[in-house]
Amino acid sequence: MCPKNRARYTLRKHTPEPVFGIIKSVLGFRQFLLRGLDKVRGEWNLVTMAYNVKRLFALAGLPEAQKRPPQPI
Repeated sequence: MCPKNRARYTLRKHTPEPVFGIIKSVLGFRQFLLRGLDKVRGEWNLVTMAYNVKRLFALAGLPEAQKRPPQPI
Protein backbone atom coordinates (compact mmCIF):
# COMPACT_ATOMS: atom_id res chain seq x y z
CA MET A 1 0.00 0.00 0.00
CA CYS A 2 1.48 3.35 -0.97
CA PRO A 3 1.91 6.02 1.74
CA LYS A 4 -0.86 8.20 0.29
CA ASN A 5 -3.43 5.40 0.52
CA ARG A 6 -2.19 4.39 3.95
CA ALA A 7 -2.77 7.94 5.21
CA ARG A 8 -6.31 7.96 3.80
CA TYR A 9 -7.04 4.57 5.36
CA THR A 10 -5.75 5.79 8.74
CA LEU A 11 -7.98 8.86 8.52
CA ARG A 12 -10.97 6.61 7.81
CA LYS A 13 -10.52 4.89 11.19
CA HIS A 14 -10.92 8.22 12.95
CA THR A 15 -13.96 9.64 11.18
CA PRO A 16 -16.91 7.50 10.02
CA GLU A 17 -16.18 3.93 11.06
CA PRO A 18 -16.50 4.34 14.86
CA VAL A 19 -19.93 5.90 14.34
CA PHE A 20 -21.20 2.87 12.43
CA GLY A 21 -19.71 0.56 15.05
CA ILE A 22 -21.54 2.42 17.84
CA ILE A 23 -24.79 2.40 15.90
CA LYS A 24 -24.48 -1.36 15.40
CA SER A 25 -23.28 -2.41 18.84
CA VAL A 26 -24.63 0.14 21.32
CA LEU A 27 -27.85 1.11 19.58
CA GLY A 28 -28.44 -2.41 18.28
CA PHE A 29 -29.28 -1.31 14.74
CA ARG A 30 -28.31 -4.09 12.35
CA GLN A 31 -30.91 -3.99 9.58
CA PHE A 32 -33.68 -1.84 8.22
CA LEU A 33 -37.20 -2.88 9.11
CA LEU A 34 -38.91 -0.96 6.32
CA ARG A 35 -38.68 -1.31 2.54
CA GLY A 36 -38.48 1.39 -0.07
CA LEU A 37 -35.86 4.10 -0.39
CA ASP A 38 -37.96 6.86 1.20
CA LYS A 39 -38.87 4.70 4.18
CA VAL A 40 -35.28 3.53 4.65
CA ARG A 41 -34.08 7.13 4.55
CA GLY A 42 -36.61 8.02 7.23
CA GLU A 43 -35.53 5.09 9.36
CA TRP A 44 -31.86 6.02 8.94
CA ASN A 45 -32.65 9.62 9.91
CA LEU A 46 -34.21 8.36 13.15
CA VAL A 47 -31.19 6.17 13.90
CA THR A 48 -28.74 9.02 13.30
CA MET A 49 -30.85 11.41 15.40
CA ALA A 50 -30.78 8.88 18.26
CA TYR A 51 -27.00 8.63 17.92
CA ASN A 52 -26.63 12.41 17.90
CA VAL A 53 -28.83 12.86 20.99
CA LYS A 54 -26.88 10.14 22.80
CA ARG A 55 -23.63 11.86 21.82
CA LEU A 56 -24.89 15.26 23.01
CA PHE A 57 -25.81 13.85 26.40
CA ALA A 58 -22.44 12.12 26.67
CA LEU A 59 -20.55 15.28 25.74
CA ALA A 60 -22.61 17.42 28.10
CA GLY A 61 -21.79 15.03 30.94
CA LEU A 62 -25.34 14.85 32.22
CA PRO A 63 -25.57 12.26 35.01
CA GLU A 64 -29.03 11.04 33.92
CA ALA A 65 -27.66 9.82 30.58
CA GLN A 66 -24.90 7.90 32.32
CA LYS A 67 -27.19 6.02 34.72
CA ARG A 68 -29.46 4.42 32.14
CA PRO A 69 -28.34 1.36 30.20
CA PRO A 70 -28.55 1.75 26.41
CA GLN A 71 -31.93 0.81 24.96
CA PRO A 72 -31.96 -1.13 21.67
CA ILE A 73 -33.89 0.41 18.83
